[in-house]
Amino acid sequence: MTLPLDDLSMFVAIVRAGGFREAARLTGGSPSGLSDALRRLEARLGLRLLHRTTRSIALTEAGTRLFTRLSPAMAEIEAALDTAQASSDEPAGTLRLNVPANVARTVLPKILPPFLEAHPQIRVEVTVEDGFVDILASGADAGIRYEERLEQDMIAVPIGPRRQRMITAAAPAYLAAHGRPGHPRDLLDHACMRLRFSSGTPAIWEFERGEEVIRLDPTGPLLVEPGLACDLLVEATICGLGVVRLFEDWLQPHLESGALERLLDDWNESFSGPMLYYSGRRHLPAALRAFVDFIRRG
Repeated sequence: MTLPLDDLSMFVAIVRAGGFREAARLTGGSPSGLSDALRRLEARLGLRLLHRTTRSIALTEAGTRLFTRLSPAMAEIEAALDTAQASSDEPAGTLRLNVPANVARTVLPKILPPFLEAHPQIRVEVTVEDGFVDILASGADAGIRYEERLEQDMIAVPIGPRRQRMITAAAPAYLAAHGRPGHPRDLLDHACMRLRFSSGTPAIWEFERGEEVIRLDPTGPLLVEPGLACDLLVEATICGLGVVRLFEDWLQPHLESGALERLLDDWNESFSGPMLYYSGRRHLPAALRAFVDFIRRG
């Protein structure tokens, strides 16, 4: 069966954007035009691909199967077009990155501005997700994760700081009222600001000193899923509601200002920094190639 490439492209754009209005903004089209393209595609296939209301969309089972196979193929076509249109002197196109929240907050702000200044014909789209992601199925050109969360069969390039730490901190007012923990197990008697995964499972607090490793599941008044909602944890901690454990780079400004104080610092072992990863099995888009070259020059 031969189907119009434009209609297939519009279907992928709608799903990636999560709706007609946002897809229209990103593609330069109109919501009505996208809706017409989807109706044509569904009519040709004889299948409903999306459940849609005035406010939301959801993939049907058939739509999910089509999007899973089609999204990587469309990304490959877009990459080939980007390469064809970009000169070797001035790479162009769109670079789509999928990154965790801490990278969006602490790593990319130091990298993307000079990169975009050096490559004015490149546009970067950043999606923030903290879980495991199939970057090809998601439509991303590359992801940034830590070594234990890298997909298999991927090319990985170091990006940002090569060593990082998770640290524990609290506000001076909280410590004055509740005391300072002298050992990680003391945190079981403290109010702890917690993260939980999208599965609903709280993130375990792990401490390491020499050969000793301690894993805790403390309790506290606030629990949020990873993402930029981590700012809520930090603000609650600054207000004196409890103890937080988060990336050192994220908390550093508040440590320097005195709003927060380090705790149990000799239990905060460092670990390897993040990696940019991408598939070695696909044609490398011009924008991604330029980004890889940029961070390698670092």
